[in-house]
Amino acid sequence: MAKYKPKYTSQDKGVTAKKHLGQHFLKDDTVAVRIADCLTYKGYDQVLEIGPGTGVLTKHVLRKNIKVTALELDSESVEYLTTSFPIEHAGLVNDKTFAVIEADFLKKDLSDIYGDRSYAIIGNFPYNISTQIVFKTIENREHIPEFGGMFQKEVAQRICAPHGSKTYGILSVLAQAYYHAEYIFTVGPEVFNPPPRVDSGVLLLTRKEDYDQLPCSYAKLRQVVKLAFQQRRKTLRNSLKTMNLPDGMREKEIFNLRPEQISVPMFVELVQEIEALES
Repeated sequence: MAKYKPKYTSQDKGVTAKKHLGQHFLKDDTVAVRIADCLTYKGYDQVLEIGPGTGVLTKHVLRKNIKVTALELDSESVEYLTTSFPIEHAGLVNDKTFAVIEADFLKKDLSDIYGDRSYAIIGNFPYNISTQIVFKTIENREHIPEFGGMFQKEVAQRICAPHGSKTYGILSVLAQAYYHAEYIFTVGPEVFNPPPRVDSGVLLLTRKEDYDQLPCSYAKLRQVVKLAFQQRRKTLRNSLKTMNLPDGMREKEIFNLRPEQISVPMFVELVQEIEALES
C-alpha cells in the first residue's frame, strides 16, 4: 500500500502548498508583522514581495501605506490574490496599492515593473531558490536599497556571517560587499503549513551608501570569491591557481590565507589588484 501523502491547504483558502515550488505557507500573524516591520520604508515608495502565497505577510506590508507588487509563480495563489484577497482586505487593496504579477522572479526583468525607480524586496522566500534570489538582488542593487525576509536559518546565518566564521562563504562576501547584513530573529517550523524540517531565519540587508564606489567589478569579485570558496580548506595560492596570476602577486601574505580568513575589504582589494593587472 502506498504511503499517504497529505495535501496542505493554506487556511482553507484553496491554495495547496506545492513541494516543487518549495512552498511553506506562513500562518502566524505575529511573525508576519515582525517581518513587515524589519523594513524602514524610507528612500522608496514601492515594495516587491516574492512568493506571497495567501497574503499573510502582504496585508501587513500594505498597512505601511506603500504599494506592494506581488510576484507569484503559483497559479492557485495568483487566483486567490486577484479575487478573494482584495475582497477580504478591501480597506487596504485597490489599484493604486496592490498589483499581482504571475511570473518567476529569477526570470523576470525587474525593470519591466519599476523602470529606474527604487523599491524594496520582502518575502517568505522559497528555500529552493533563496540563494539565487540574493544573487539577483545584488545584481540589481542600484534599485534595491533594502531587502528583508525569511530564509532557511543556515542560509540566513551564512549571508550575515563575519569572516573567520565556519559559515562565512560566497554569499557572505558578495552580499556584505554591497549591503549591511543583519540577522533579525529565528522562526520555528510550527508557524508554517506544511512545517519545514528546519528552523528559519529572518534577515535584513541595507544597502551601503558607497555601494556604487567599489573599486572592482561585481563579475570579477564573484569569480574570485567563488574560486576561493570552492576549495575552502586550501589557501588562496592553491585555490586561485587556475587564474595564472604573476608569481610576485602570489607571494603576498593574503595568498597564505584560507578564504574564511579573508575579510570583505581584503577580497575587494585583491580583486582590484587583479583587474589592474588585466587592464
